[in-house]
Amino acid sequence: MARLRMGEGVLRRKPIEHIEEPEGAESERLTRVLGLWQLTAIGVGGIIGAGIFTLAGTVANGTAGPAVLISFLIAGVASAAAAFSYAEFAGLIPKAGSAYTYGYAVLGEFAGWFIGWDLLLEYTAIVAVVAIGISGYFSFLVEEMGADLPDWMLGAPGTGEGHKVDLFAVVLCLFVAYLLNLGIKNAARFEMVVVVLKVAVVLLVIVVGFFHVETGHYSPFFPYGVGGAFTGAATVFFAVFGYDAMSTAAEESKDAQKHMPRAILYSLAVSMVLYVLACLVLTGMQDYKEIDKESGFSSAFKAAGLSGIADVIAVGAIIGILTVMFTFMLGVTRVWFSMARDGLLPHWFAKTHPTRHVPTRVTWIVGVGSAAIAGFVKIGEAAELTNIGILLAFAVVCVSVIALRYRRPDLPREFLCPWMPFVPLVGVGASIWLTTYLAWETWVRFAVWFAIGMVVYFGYGYRRSELARAERAARAADK
Repeated sequence: MARLRMGEGVLRRKPIEHIEEPEGAESERLTRVLGLWQLTAIGVGGIIGAGIFTLAGTVANGTAGPAVLISFLIAGVASAAAAFSYAEFAGLIPKAGSAYTYGYAVLGEFAGWFIGWDLLLEYTAIVAVVAIGISGYFSFLVEEMGADLPDWMLGAPGTGEGHKVDLFAVVLCLFVAYLLNLGIKNAARFEMVVVVLKVAVVLLVIVVGFFHVETGHYSPFFPYGVGGAFTGAATVFFAVFGYDAMSTAAEESKDAQKHMPRAILYSLAVSMVLYVLACLVLTGMQDYKEIDKESGFSSAFKAAGLSGIADVIAVGAIIGILTVMFTFMLGVTRVWFSMARDGLLPHWFAKTHPTRHVPTRVTWIVGVGSAAIAGFVKIGEAAELTNIGILLAFAVVCVSVIALRYRRPDLPREFLCPWMPFVPLVGVGASIWLTTYLAWETWVRFAVWFAIGMVVYFGYGYRRSELARAERAARAADK
């Protein structure tokens, strides 16, 4: 009997019929202030950033060569298949938490916990990766101005001689946490302005860089073999799914059921076009072996004799990549908030600020945690750590949308994932396939984090979740 109850417990699901009802006490609620274009800006802000300004150069130089373009396209196809699934869920379940909430409502509590616990680490690591990327451009600017900073503050241990901490990356993480704590409305306004500036810089890169492309740089196109392009896809994958983190803000959208699906698809479409064009320009301007791994575009334009443009790109990268940090820190805090409100983590984490209505406690915890990773972990190790969890989350969401479509076809859906179940199955297959290209060390780190999560869930969340309490109350009432 105990075994049966345990099995039933991990499979208990959040009731979708009541999903729009307010959850938690007044002190555990968010406010709906975001419109369609603010949501789209948050999505674009999360997608375009380190992928263009940092990882494109890193992957081109040592993993894929000019085929970095193919890496982004592969990642984009897998991401698009998942994006349609997210869009259907976003219109159906307008709650904070994104993949965590979807998994909880469809596959059960343990699946929801698995994804939520997974995303806590992945999103925090992404914030750190992006901060490290911005720091590389900051160092480029400082050198251009003829100034020298102490070696100890320029990078994590092992990234260079004398490096002890990436101090600028640490400060950035704490700054974004401060920004998010000002309130979602004010933070979203800042995000909108900065995203416009960032897109303008990317367009400048594409237009000006086009006139300095040498087609000979595209040969050989696959210097590391076709496998290099797929390995590159696994590495850059986190750069094409910012809409996932954006969807965690559903509970802060004015009309989430209509706006969320559109914002997801709009942000991915705009970003993929810019990614493809930017990769063509970068690998066409410079031989892939000469592309700088940390400040690829600035270095390429400087090599082409366009130092002024290079400086503008560096400034734009610093400002623009900041929006990626904003989106993913927003995402991890909303997932954490949702898990705590559901009782899977202590309710202390679900308390919001009395006037700004944002989860200030978890925001500062994430700010400090991401700052620690950014300051002391190499960018490659942190980047690979982010991807495995997101790929598995995508697979779970795609499986969930298939299960719910056939289990509950009667539910009102603002958006329908097309070509069901083919598109979600492509998302599942592509996501799982890409995980096979990640280093074994990444799997070990993930396994350790998952094991810790199992202890936390069965030691705390399994018995203290809101659904568990409701079950106990119902049994007591029956007696």
